[in-house]
Amino acid sequence: MCKPTRAMMSADFIADLVGIPVSLDLEAFIQFGLEFRTAFPDGCHQFDEVIEEDTKVVTIGKFRGTHLGKFQGLPATGKSVEIEVTHIDKLIDDRLVYHWGQGNQAGMMQQLGIVFVPGLSLIAAAIRHQIRG
Repeated sequence: MCKPTRAMMSADFIADLVGIPVSLDLEAFIQFGLEFRTAFPDGCHQFDEVIEEDTKVVTIGKFRGTHLGKFQGLPATGKSVEIEVTHIDKLIDDRLVYHWGQGNQAGMMQQLGIVFVPGLSLIAAAIRHQIRG
């Protein structure tokens, strides 16, 4: 798979990633990518759909990787993750100028054991409790 390089990216590149409250400039995006790659060194995107129109490219697929390095303050768990991802990229003069990315962060956190997701029996008990008052 081709990995983006500085030569492929515009100097005024901007990225918006769901879950990150501020836009990332080129340097911040590269730093984010390096940190993510350190956390998931075997990580790989597989795109099931690629849509090209004018200057935009939309990719929809999955990210898979093993959590082998520190990720957002969480030490390596050795657990594998698989999440759905969607990217929208804009190119001008064959250079990437904008990237929007969304990944199933809640699913990733659940797979890493960080987020508790109640089972059906617990949900049913909570509903019965609410009904009985």
